[in-house]
Amino acid sequence: MPIPTIEWKNNRVKIIDQTVLPRRLKFIYCDSAKDMWYAIKKMKIRGAPALGVAAAYGVYLGVRNSGKTFFKDLEKTLKYIASSRPTARNLFWALERMKKTVYAHKKEPVERIKRALLKEAGRILDEDKDICRKMGKFGSSLVKKGDRILTHCNAGGLATADYGTALGVLFASHSQGKKIRVYVDETRPVLQGARLTAWELMRAGIDTTLITDNMAASLMSKNKIDRVIVGADRIARNGDTANKIGTYNLAVLSRYHKIPFYVAAPLSTIDARVKSGRDIPIEERHPDEVRKIGVTYVAPKKVKVYNPAFDVTPAKFISAIITEKGILRKPFESNISTVIERVRTVPLRARRRRTTTEGSPVHHNAKYRRCGKQSQS
Repeated sequence: MPIPTIEWKNNRVKIIDQTVLPRRLKFIYCDSAKDMWYAIKKMKIRGAPALGVAAAYGVYLGVRNSGKTFFKDLEKTLKYIASSRPTARNLFWALERMKKTVYAHKKEPVERIKRALLKEAGRILDEDKDICRKMGKFGSSLVKKGDRILTHCNAGGLATADYGTALGVLFASHSQGKKIRVYVDETRPVLQGARLTAWELMRAGIDTTLITDNMAASLMSKNKIDRVIVGADRIARNGDTANKIGTYNLAVLSRYHKIPFYVAAPLSTIDARVKSGRDIPIEERHPDEVRKIGVTYVAPKKVKVYNPAFDVTPAKFISAIITEKGILRKPFESNISTVIERVRTVPLRARRRRTTTEGSPVHHNAKYRRCGKQSQS
């Protein structure tokens, strides 16, 4: 069973401190919006879907003691949590959803609104668990027995509520007995691949090989990679995808070597208001993340550093996008629009009642359509 990355426990939020893995498994607790902001900023919790869950609980923590100033405190908390990290779409999606929840109950007593907020945060968490398993099942259809798969950064249980996006595809494929082998980029500068992904995959019993980021081309040139599967932090309307720095490199290499390059992400990571990757905000982090490995300087302390946390992979380099509603293929813009519109037209209550996998892969110009119910993996 996956370890819950984030959960509501004893009237506070319990999360895995990802900054100390794999040396030790440490849990920390957030009792306030300030605690949650700090945990997000310092990457104690990270990964777009997990940040969505964290942001939702952060909103509740920020207003749970509010009285007459509830609505003022709400707006303040929303802005505060939004200032933590700018790129992950799920964080802002969750904040918008929590705000909608408040205004759907605005005529009710404040204490009842608070209860609705806590319930909605829990619903976002539970939905993420279900969504990741659906993505895993859809994505595993792209994986063949014995495949050698390269992944980048960490898009596993630690980046979601407990299962994963890109790694969810790998977990599902492994559970189907496909005997996959996975190559893991270390993912400089913070080493999420080496510290987190390798840890998750090995715990699951998957054949795992760690490489430095600059070894991928060598493996591809020797025909040792069958496909690449990564996660995403924000996807533009046209399919351009922001993900951990270094993803773009892999996409270009994959195109040259004719290797399928897949992105796995929930629909909540798609920002339909953003036309292309040029409009996605890219976070730049502290120079010491590059100057140091852990607490040790490996470069001159005063050397100038360029440290964007993400890069944008143009849609033309992406073979398909794996979502909880199926596999999106080109043309991405029209297929993304079709799927999002279908989801919008389904009443929210009906969506919440669904616990089985629906939908089928969306291929080229095919319309989104429903298939018969399928069991979850």
